[in-house]
Amino acid sequence: MITFIAGLVILLVGGGIYGKVCEKVFRPDDRETPAVRLNDGMDYVPMKKWKNSLIQLLNIAGTGPILGPIQGILFGPIAFLTIPIGCIIGGAFHDYMSGMISVRNDGAQMPMLIKKYLGKLAFPIYNVFVCLLMLLVGTVFIYTPGDLFVTQILKTDNGVENPVVWIVYGAIFLYYIVATLFPIDKIIGKVYPVFGMLLILSALGVFFGLFIKGYPLDDIWTTGIIGVHPQGLHFIPVFFVTVACGIVSGFHSTQATLISRTMKSEKEGRMTFYNMMIAEGVIAMIWAAASMGVLNLGLATADTSTTDVVGIIANDLLGNVGGIIAVIGIIVLPITSGDTALRSLRLIIADAAKIDQTKKRNRLCVSLVIFALVAAILIFAKINAGGFNILWRYFAWANQTIAVFAFAMIAVYMIRNKQPFIMSLLPGMFYMFIVSSFILNASIGFNLIWPVSYAIAGVLTVVYGAAIIYFGRKNMSNNMLQNNS
Repeated sequence: MITFIAGLVILLVGGGIYGKVCEKVFRPDDRETPAVRLNDGMDYVPMKKWKNSLIQLLNIAGTGPILGPIQGILFGPIAFLTIPIGCIIGGAFHDYMSGMISVRNDGAQMPMLIKKYLGKLAFPIYNVFVCLLMLLVGTVFIYTPGDLFVTQILKTDNGVENPVVWIVYGAIFLYYIVATLFPIDKIIGKVYPVFGMLLILSALGVFFGLFIKGYPLDDIWTTGIIGVHPQGLHFIPVFFVTVACGIVSGFHSTQATLISRTMKSEKEGRMTFYNMMIAEGVIAMIWAAASMGVLNLGLATADTSTTDVVGIIANDLLGNVGGIIAVIGIIVLPITSGDTALRSLRLIIADAAKIDQTKKRNRLCVSLVIFALVAAILIFAKINAGGFNILWRYFAWANQTIAVFAFAMIAVYMIRNKQPFIMSLLPGMFYMFIVSSFILNASIGFNLIWPVSYAIAGVLTVVYGAAIIYFGRKNMSNNMLQNNS
């Protein structure tokens, strides 16, 4: 229990300190924001700080900070330290800088920021990855909340032959269509406060339940710094891919740039972007602890499915009624990420193809293509044995790969603006090693042995770091020449 409490203290105190450092480095000012200057009543719409913050939290907090830590805690209590440290210097920094750089660039979405700061060569590569990720996010966040609702609330089978499953999927799908097409303040801005209350109640309920029930939590001095995973998985890179949304998630950058179009002031950025990622880290810590508790009590095993673990935790800690509220809160999380993921994809495609999104016909045409692809992937994942496992692995890896691009973009921005770019370079290099070694070893990738995977990943990481420094300084020199001419 001491390691868990220490981790929470590190997360909250460290986040408060490092958040101020990030703000001081970026230097937000009183200039007019894109939401005010480019207000179009659709995507550029000024909204209140509390609403932007809540929307950002719900956007980024999908099933990742719950299902990921449930799987990641199998490595032992080291998760109680790696989650807060990674969240502070990696994830929250990544989210804050992505959102604020977007604010300084007229609310540009991530692909256009990649094009501006990393060049035309990186632009199409990133576009492929980010569009794939958004489709996978949209699909995963129909599948997982749908199955949770069917199994934990309706208490029925989630097999492909059960028509109830497809009805639930269809209801979520319909909501996504509405949220993607309508102005952001008309749908998302209205329903998110209700969703936010459910999220907060479920997280608080589980947190206090840990102490009331006296869940036994291991400490690192009793299990060793890194515990042996039941399946023998390697801590690096598997842990950091598995617990993506509680530490660093590339998906978050696409959501931060979405909210950059609704902020009234740059000075709201630390609360909206940085602090909301810290809040997600708290959620991840709570569910990691609860998962360890049910494992130690014998209520679940390493082979128990993550969705079943969610139900066990909720019912054991909160009882039948409280458990239902907690599960509903969990169901809300992915739904409130899936809708904005597909909305972001619409904006990304529209920006790249220069399609005016103020016209309903244009929004509808782009959205129809997106939802047809999501439906096809969803059906494949549901009707094929192991289809969802394949989907989830690619989703997790693509998520972290997007973060590598975002860290590179942030580093180049910081070099150009004479800021301490090491803040972005180091976490970017770390995650370059993570995603490279993972895909080189994974059966869904190149299936190489670990020593070879680590060696190649190490070379790629050094090349990545050197390329960022070279490109950033070259870019800065070219800008200086242009300004002097």
